[in-house]
Parts: sequence; structure tokens; C-alpha cells
Amino acid sequence: MKIKTLAFLLCSMANGLWVSAQQHAEQDHSKYVPPTDPLVQAKLAQWQDVKFGLMMHWGTYSQWGIVESWSLCPEDEGWCERRGPHAHNWYEYKKAYEGIADSFNPVQFDPEKWAVAAKNAGMKYLVFTTKHHDGFAMFDSKYTDYKITNTPFGKNPKSNVTKEILSAFRKEGFMTGTYFSKPDWNTPSYWWPYFPPKDRNVSYDPKKYPEKWQEFKDFTNNQIQELMTDYGQIDILWLDGGWVRPFSSIDPNISWQKSIPYDQDIDMARIAKLARQKQPGLLVVDRTVTGAYENYVTPEQQVPDHYMPIPWESCMTMGNSWSYVPNDPMKSTHQLVHTLLEIVSKGGNLLLNIGPGPDGTWPQVAYDRLEEIGLWMKDNGQGIYGTKPKAPYRQGKWAFTQKEQTTYAFYLADKGEKLPKQLKIEGLTLNSKQKISIAKGSTSLKHRDGVLQLSDKLVDSIGEQPAYLFIIE
Repeated sequence: MKIKTLAFLLCSMANGLWVSAQQHAEQDHSKYVPPTDPLVQAKLAQWQDVKFGLMMHWGTYSQWGIVESWSLCPEDEGWCERRGPHAHNWYEYKKAYEGIADSFNPVQFDPEKWAVAAKNAGMKYLVFTTKHHDGFAMFDSKYTDYKITNTPFGKNPKSNVTKEILSAFRKEGFMTGTYFSKPDWNTPSYWWPYFPPKDRNVSYDPKKYPEKWQEFKDFTNNQIQELMTDYGQIDILWLDGGWVRPFSSIDPNISWQKSIPYDQDIDMARIAKLARQKQPGLLVVDRTVTGAYENYVTPEQQVPDHYMPIPWESCMTMGNSWSYVPNDPMKSTHQLVHTLLEIVSKGGNLLLNIGPGPDGTWPQVAYDRLEEIGLWMKDNGQGIYGTKPKAPYRQGKWAFTQKEQTTYAFYLADKGEKLPKQLKIEGLTLNSKQKISIAKGSTSLKHRDGVLQLSDKLVDSIGEQPAYLFIIE
């Protein structure tokens, strides 16, 4: 689609990301509930060891180059403005938005290329958006006609893109996860046409219309069980749309939760039980709904300012938007490596999002960033995978991890900074008997009282890197 067509449809990306991040920043993580199922515990430990994953937001919204789903939301928040010829009539806009499916045809879709690029970058798990809030299923669901296999791409042998993506990444050794939106703004059992929606929530009071709400609960459960049954091994069920929750779980101290008008309990106990019958050990991530079905927490577009002793993951975008937007500026390799180290040293995982375009490809710059990250990870990944945080975690320009008796100290260099000839490891008490080497080349270093002595030859041979790893044994 031409840029001039896209221009009038863009939402305000930066403000939208801020609102979403704010919602997750307010969560009280002190109430985290550890899983008790031994299979879930084992899967969670495996997930905590892999550290670095890929997320992809992809749907018909990519064809318009707009923020995913949110322009449909009839809230007067000002952060995701509708534009274009139907902007002033919500009903016409919704019809036009849902009409994108009539021409959606990502003919260059190549999930194997994505999987290889992600693997070479050092990523080890995947979370793919099987359905966002707009209700468009990127899988061949029996419970809706609003799906990828009913588009022009439906004639393609790879039209069930969720199955193709999960299979391609699984073949490359990835843990695989399915993002699924609990709210569905397309199905009439959530936004019931009898009551026009006023906001992101269900358009009727479920207590007054229990049969209608039961219909939605069954619809949601049925779609999730499809994903758990027909798509191979699934490691993570990643549920979004935290306003769909039991009324009893609303925290009155959190601003956005206070605006939820109805009890929207979809029976997570039933969903999780049936899902784990098909996928033993499945991690369930019911985002922001603290309790037995939030196996790890998910701060969004931010890194906590301190070490957290619970399982957590920062989901963040490579660019500014979750979904494809033309010419979206991408973060530098330097920034992305520093973000990964900031997260891992505080006990978390990084789930980095790339939004595929309407033709089924990534922007070339995304491939470039992954290749550059991969080159850095080849020398330095030993200080990331399978490690635990080590106090003081982050101090000054240093980030620390450990594995058994080995400490990994990362020096987070400024952009363009080479290693100095003398470098003090801040925050650790070291003795002269400890062996310290630098990862690239495994060169043993002279040191005294934690001050490293680096030769000009060594500094030149290592070159400029986003961060430098020192191994302390």
C-alpha cells in the first residue's frame, strides 16, 4: 500500500505505547503466586534460562500500517486517533477496518527465514500473536469466519500462518508461545450489537445477560483449545487484555483497573486445566491478573529499576510500534544489547518484538539488527544463557550474572567507546588469586584490587563492542 494511503490512517504510536506501558508499570508484583505443578515449575526454569525471545504482532492492521486494533476502540483518550474518510463515523470505520481482510495477501511470507534469523541472533523462544483485540484470527479457527484462511491468502498452502510459524521456529529449537487476546471486538458475544460499545470492555453487563457471557466464555475457551490441540507442542499461552478479569481481582490502587465496569470472569481455571491436559507443563501468562494463572509477569516497554526475585519478562519493540508502520525507526544494536543486559542482570527475560509487513516480510533493518546482535552473542552469550543475577546486579556501567562458581561482569560501553587501559570492576570485592579473562579471545588479564590492566594490543584486537564481558573464576 502506498505511503500516501497510509498517512491518514496512522495512530499516535508514542502515546499509545506510553499508555500500555503505564498499565503494566502499576502492577503490584509482590503478590506473585509461584506455580505448584512440578511440570510447570520445570518449564518455567527452562524458560528463565533461555533469556532472549522474539515476539511478532501481525494482522490485517499491518496492511494499513497502523497501531494494532486500537483505532477500533471507542474511547475518547486521544492517544489513538482514527483518521481517513470514515474517521467521523465509528460504524463505517469498523466496517472499513474489517474489510481489510478482503485484500490481505502476504504472498512473501517465509517463516523459515524469520526462524533462522532469530536463531542466529541468539533468540531461543517465540511468542506469536494468533489473535489481537480486533478478533482477526491468524489461524484457521472453526469458531469464526474472520480469519487469515478466509482472505485471498487462503488459497496459499501456507495460509494457516500460525501453524507454519510455530513449526518453523520449533524446527530451529525454539520454545513456542501463542499470544491470544481475551477480549474480542469482532465477536457479537463480546461487543453485542444490541448495545454499542462505549470502550474496550464488554458492551453489556455479564450479570444481567449470563447466557450471552457464557457464549463468550465458551467461544474463548474453544479458540484457545484449538491452539493447544492442532498446532504441535506449545510452551507458553500468553494472554493479553487484562481488563477481561474477575471483578474480585481488580486492584483499586491501580488507576486503569478502577475503570473496569463489569465482572469479566472467563473461567481461567477451566481454560488452564484443559490446555494443560493437551500441553503438560504449559506456562500460562494471564497478564496483570495476579494469581495462579500469571506464571511470570510482563512489564511492557520498560525495565524495572531493580532486581526482581520472581520470574519476569520485559516485552519491548525493536522500533516504536508493536505492529508494522512504514519507516518505523529501529533501536540501535548498541541500545538493544544494553537493554538485554539490563534485563538479564536483574533476573528477567527480553521478548523483543518485530512487526511483519503486509507482504509477509520484515524490514531489512530488522534482519540487520538481529545479525549484529548475533555476532555479539557468539562471544558473550555464555554470560547470559543459563545464568542467575549476581549482586549488585547493576552498578555504574557494570551488569553482573553468575553460573555456579563463575561470575560474569559486563562493561556497558558508551557508544564509540573502546576499552581503557585500566578498568575497575565496580561493585565486586576481588582478590589477586582470582582468574579474570575477557570473553573475546579468552585472554587472561593482570589485575590488582579489581583494577584490570589492558594492553594496547588487546584493546585493538577486541575492537569496539556495545558491551565487554569479563569472566571471573
